[in-house]
Amino acid sequence: MKKYLWYKVVFLFSLFCFSLTEIYAQETRLPELPFHLTAKPWQASIQDKSAFLDAIAATCQVVARHQDASGAIIDPYLNREHQYATPYFAFAVGVLLKAGRGEGLKEAGILAMEHSTGNFAAGTKSIPDEHGEFFISPLAHALELYRPHISSDKYQLWEDRMKTPLAVVMQNFDGRINNWRTYAMKGEWSRVKLGLVDRDQAVDFIETAWHELSQRVRIMSDKWNLYQDWSSDPQSLAVEAVGRGNLIGLVMEGYDGPSAGEMKSAIRRGTQTSLLLQAPDGQAPANGRTDNHIFNDVLYQLAFESLAEDALSEGDSLLAGQYRRAANLAFNSILRWQRTDQAWDGSFYITKNHFEPGLRVGYQPASQWGNYTGATIQHLSEAWLSRQSDISEKPAPTEIGGYALETDDKFGAFFANAGGLQVVANLRGASIPKYNLSWTPLGVIRFSKSGWDARLGPSDGEHDLKAGTRYMMKTGSGDTLDTYRRLSGLTFGPEWVERDHWVRIADLAANYQAIPEIHFVHPLLVKFTLHYSYVTGRGGPYFKQHFTVTPDLVVSRLSSPQSLPYGLTVPLLENDGRPLQTGVNEKMVYTGFEQDGDRQYFISLNKEAQIHSDAEAIRSTYGWLKPVRFESEEPSVDLMVYPKSPENPDAGDLLASFSWTEDGFSTSMAEIGEKSYIGLTAAGGEGKEMDLNGDGTADVSFNTSCQFVLQLENNKVIRAEADREVILNYQGKEYHLPASQPIDL
Repeated sequence: MKKYLWYKVVFLFSLFCFSLTEIYAQETRLPELPFHLTAKPWQASIQDKSAFLDAIAATCQVVARHQDASGAIIDPYLNREHQYATPYFAFAVGVLLKAGRGEGLKEAGILAMEHSTGNFAAGTKSIPDEHGEFFISPLAHALELYRPHISSDKYQLWEDRMKTPLAVVMQNFDGRINNWRTYAMKGEWSRVKLGLVDRDQAVDFIETAWHELSQRVRIMSDKWNLYQDWSSDPQSLAVEAVGRGNLIGLVMEGYDGPSAGEMKSAIRRGTQTSLLLQAPDGQAPANGRTDNHIFNDVLYQLAFESLAEDALSEGDSLLAGQYRRAANLAFNSILRWQRTDQAWDGSFYITKNHFEPGLRVGYQPASQWGNYTGATIQHLSEAWLSRQSDISEKPAPTEIGGYALETDDKFGAFFANAGGLQVVANLRGASIPKYNLSWTPLGVIRFSKSGWDARLGPSDGEHDLKAGTRYMMKTGSGDTLDTYRRLSGLTFGPEWVERDHWVRIADLAANYQAIPEIHFVHPLLVKFTLHYSYVTGRGGPYFKQHFTVTPDLVVSRLSSPQSLPYGLTVPLLENDGRPLQTGVNEKMVYTGFEQDGDRQYFISLNKEAQIHSDAEAIRSTYGWLKPVRFESEEPSVDLMVYPKSPENPDAGDLLASFSWTEDGFSTSMAEIGEKSYIGLTAAGGEGKEMDLNGDGTADVSFNTSCQFVLQLENNKVIRAEADREVILNYQGKEYHLPASQPIDL
């Protein structure tokens, strides 16, 4: 009776906290996204979930070759069983069997289940690397998957093993309170649903973890309800998806304890936030330890699949369609890193490059072939199970654009997106080492565009705290101002001369920060400035880097009021395990995978510019990045970032067409004004009218000022949308536009 009284108190307390959270959320609302039209022609993808099974089956075939006689999956690089590789393999094979796709894998799956359930029952010291929390949910759910394929006696044996008390299988029972705790929370509720453990005890464990062992505050205190792992500074956006993902699994499995409502509110808002963080090419955000691992994107896929079903059940078909689209983008993003070499054909690299895994490019200490291959097939299998409904895709927010979002300061990241071209900046670098690396270098770290291979736009490389030249800055009296490793990090940002040597902004994580200032936000045009300034007593230059983001390209203008030599450094991917095609001339540099494929161009817009490419390359999670510095004697260093698709204009022709205008600039692809964009397939902005053909006469007008988007075809407006109810006048006709509802003209 006392326990239920306690639950009632907790429930009332949760309602109170939930009310406070709602008040806080009103003060920090997600950016409003009133538009649905895209800058470029958009088509729904034909993505059947059977493609998930193809990837799972191909990977499981490879994994099965590394199974020993006991059923354990042996990591080929460690030469031993590692963490949760075996139970994750067992679950994935079980899902294949359920789908009728487990050809030749059934016995391997059964052997893996026998081995892992035996380890589970024997307790934490028998579980590889004492990762018992990770075993609970996949093994519990696998019981029913294998039931049709084993004897009743074996099923009973496995079921009895899976009733082993949590305290027996969870090492450091009261100590592991970061994302590891969420695995146990999810797992215990899975066991409740299957009748394997006592419900009251499981709810008590989950509620204690939520309230007493920090799980609640990690996600409820965050500005956008993202999960803070508290294992690095800044927080890792890669690990964020782990903790939030497990809470999603807990809630979507029907958890109904006292805090269920609060949990559901948090994961809904946090996952809707992550729609804005996803790159237009489907990648999860890069920031923090374990970023740029393949399983990051699969975690996003799984979260979006789960929330698509949730939104559909709530009657929100638009949000459900956006989640479904985002899930498909995430899945398709991983296929770029699927291996084709014979012994590994169909399986995946661990990190987002094509280096031999034994070289551990982009790895953290926990990154191993066995566990993270297991994570990929585990979460792909969960995604296949989660997708239950036929949901029509809608353009994802990352494809539409029209937002500029700063994360909670604990993450210290900034995202801007116009028309499906995204710019991501780290506002803080990691000044506290994690495995001797700064996994979050200060500066702009990613450019990506819808329908374009964003591998070509990276600078999200590690800042190696053991590399570069160690430098101690001292005052005239000999006092040390700071110590750093110069030329050891690389982002898209300022580089300057300091006491006779060059230093990059990415080197100074402990001393500098970036403050974003947002000037204008529209689905086709976003303008913002990053203000770089020191936060310690070291002194140093102040920089302003202004960005104009359009669906086609980005224009950056870097300036400093101080008189000192400086430049803008860009990262050029030149080898990701395979050499890329790179080039440099007096005005631009570029990189690309294929002669006629996507390319990334960095193009000087200064009349006189110097390009320096003699610095040593830095190895990032993607591969080797060549630092290239653009300098100019003009008041600012002006650069165009041009993610070129094959159908786009030649970079030289585009540069030749570029000209500054009174309130913006013009190219052969678009005219950009203070609050307007007129491109080849879309136009829009803010105001009451727009001259589309430049003849001095308005072609489109509205009865009141608004933000609007027009889709164009053959120089004609074919669709229109506005952020409020307006009357549109076009070619002598009036059209009534309801707020945020596109109409065909």
